[in-house]
Amino acid sequence: MSDDRFTAIIVGAGPAGSTAAYLLAKEGYEVLLIEKGSAPGAKNMFGGRMYAHALNRIIPGFWEEAPVERPVVREIITFMDGGRSTSVTCRDQGWAEPPYHSFTLLRAEFDAWLAAKAEDAGAMLACNICVDDPLYENGKVVGIRAGEDEMFADVVIAADGVNSILAQKAGLAAMFSAGQVATGAKQIIELPAEEIGHRFGLEGEGGAAQLFVGDCTRRIHGGGFLYTNKRSISLGLVLNTASLGKGQIRVVDLIEDFKANPEIAPLIDGGTVAEYSAHLIPEAGLGMTPQLFSDGMLVAGDAAGFVLNLGYIVRGMDFAIASGEAAAGAVKAARQSGDFSKAGLAVYRKLLSESFVLRDLEAYRRAPEFTANPRLYGAYPEFVTSLASRLFTVDGSQPVHVLGKVWDHFRKSGLGLTDIAGDGWKGVKWL
Repeated sequence: MSDDRFTAIIVGAGPAGSTAAYLLAKEGYEVLLIEKGSAPGAKNMFGGRMYAHALNRIIPGFWEEAPVERPVVREIITFMDGGRSTSVTCRDQGWAEPPYHSFTLLRAEFDAWLAAKAEDAGAMLACNICVDDPLYENGKVVGIRAGEDEMFADVVIAADGVNSILAQKAGLAAMFSAGQVATGAKQIIELPAEEIGHRFGLEGEGGAAQLFVGDCTRRIHGGGFLYTNKRSISLGLVLNTASLGKGQIRVVDLIEDFKANPEIAPLIDGGTVAEYSAHLIPEAGLGMTPQLFSDGMLVAGDAAGFVLNLGYIVRGMDFAIASGEAAAGAVKAARQSGDFSKAGLAVYRKLLSESFVLRDLEAYRRAPEFTANPRLYGAYPEFVTSLASRLFTVDGSQPVHVLGKVWDHFRKSGLGLTDIAGDGWKGVKWL
């Protein structure tokens, strides 16, 4: 392959890489899309939900052909503490109609479809290839080395995930710290479609997305998630890797405890575990974004840290797809000017700024600082669940009006007014 030269070599056939490959190939550029796994999606793990807006702009009505699972029509946030739980639910049937708001997905199927779209457009897909190093010529990246093979291109796009070896070896990214990433673990639990609809109160093809906070992570920084697919449930936990290490807790034990919780057990009863996966997830937002471009190279998707976790909303795939679109736009501009230097590729940042990617990450720059607050995973779930339990308890004792119950409960909770006021202000302002 040493005689081949491409306009772009894209490393990583996830949403960012395949989107860039698809858009560039559509323009007639010579594109090589490299995937380390046996097939696109084979090594990918995520919670299970994609917000539709980014891909719909690129492939209008993509859901008519893409292997999506269910459009999400019901959002649930659940606070857990011991045997108590309290949930907040939002249902919007409008989300079940085009243009859809979000979908649950299985990445193995979805990534394969998106990479196939790139292939159909003219990109070359090569799987089972581990990229070892970028190739340089006069200080500029001019290709990649994989084993004994050397492949050359005008530009290399690193879309190889949160632990981007390619970006690190090119000097664009430093090794992340444990506090900047989370460990995600997920099980796919198979259930009949009609049983899923019955258990979650769903009609037709609609789906549910549920997030959990509190005892599901033994009060350490993190949370749980559940997404309904057509004939399965995606169930898992996301835990800050630094906090997980300090607690010396095994993820597998947390998963089993989570499944046994009375809030979860009835929802998965009788189901069969069909798949288990684990993965690192970027969590620090702009705090871990690497240098996004250099002479002959761009960084996109998870490799650029483009993930946003607000606690009640977790986004990643729409950022990945939009960054792949911006990367393709930067390559097109560089090709037209004949300048693949750092200056020529600097339009990438401009395109990211014009899209929602850098705008949203900047708007929520301090969200990681807020979500690191330990009270969110212990004191507040305990307060909410115990207060709700007290409000709904009738035991013949002296009657107390709601305000009195809330105030008395607050006094006994150990939470300080300063803490609550400060946390409330930060939450409203930063989220």
